[in-house]
Order: sequence, then structure tokens, then C-alpha cells
Amino acid sequence: MVIKNINLETVCGITSTLPDNSLPEIAFAGKSNVGKSSLINALMNRKSYARISATPGKTQTINFYNINEELYLVDLPGYGYAKVSEKEKKEWGRLIERYLHSSLKLKAVFLLIDIRHDPSANDRLMYEWIVSQGYHPIIIATKLDKIKRSQTAKQLKAVRQGLGLSSGTIIIPFSSVTKQGRDEIWEFVEKEFLDRKEALESDENKL
Repeated sequence: MVIKNINLETVCGITSTLPDNSLPEIAFAGKSNVGKSSLINALMNRKSYARISATPGKTQTINFYNINEELYLVDLPGYGYAKVSEKEKKEWGRLIERYLHSSLKLKAVFLLIDIRHDPSANDRLMYEWIVSQGYHPIIIATKLDKIKRSQTAKQLKAVRQGLGLSSGTIIIPFSSVTKQGRDEIWEFVEKEFLDRKEALESDENKL
């Protein structure tokens, strides 16, 4: 994917009306401090377009990034931050649920998991909840640069077992430092969604 244009087009809070977009949407979920903003910046080939905060739990909105007028990268609020009140957690949960239920253009949900640790209870709940909404999350194992190369296979196995993934579930190891995994993510998105979109448009033009 050659990034030509980026626009933070819509920011939705708890009381906001979600946009009625016409382009495919690719959403990213993950616990606070898992590296979601760093991943999105890497995908957009920008250093700080998506705000990275030193304080986990700061992303309280759903942010829609328009990429090349072709698709949206959708940044969902982080979960599992202990210092956030239960009321706020529930409000963010309802916001995410409303989005997953109402978006007509959501094509895939990527779930970010820190490769250094076994999936937490919150990670497992989020995975199971996304599946219950009818989606099959693609797992991104972040912070790959924080472990030795020899540990990668072991940690990926721990992620797969910890979430109870089926054998066909895709896991992409990723590092925001080395950018390893960036091209694999874009190749998957382009192959599964953008190519399909172009094919459908071509078929419609033939009618």
C-alpha cells in the first residue's frame, strides 16, 4: 500500500452519531498500552499522526482515518486499564458494541496482543466477544522487538493457546520499531478487501 493521503475524518465519542461511511472499514482493538497507536502510525507511514500517550487509557473515542479515499483504519478505545473507572469502562464498551453492531462497512477486526505475555483475561473476553459479534479477528502480536528471535515461536504458541484460537486463525508478529509485519498486514488487507472491492466494482460496471 502506497500511502498518498491520510485524513482523520471522524472522531466519535460516547454520545456521537457514528458515520455512515461508503468505504470499507478495518478496525483495531487492543488493551491499553499494547501499541495500537504505534501500529496505526506504522501502517500510515507516519511518526505521530495517531496520538501516542504516555498514559494508558487516553484513547476514549473511535477514530476514523481515511486512507487514500480507499478505506478507513478505525482505532477503537483501549480496554483493561485499571485506573479508569468502571463507569467509563462500561461506556467505552457500549461505544465499541454500538460500532460493531451498526457499521455496515466493517470488513475485519484486528486484535492486538502483547507477544511478551500470555493473553490476559480481558484479552480473552475481547476475543470471544468479537467472535460472538460475527467476526473472526486477525491477531497482531505486538512488541516483537522486545523479545529474542529464538522466543518468537514459543510466544506465538502461548498467544494461540491463551486465546483458544482455531488452527486457521492468522497471527501476524509486529514491531513498531523495525516495522516487521507492516507489509504483511497491508498485503492481507489489500488481498482480502481492496482487491475484492475492485472486482465487485468491475462487475457492476459490466452490468
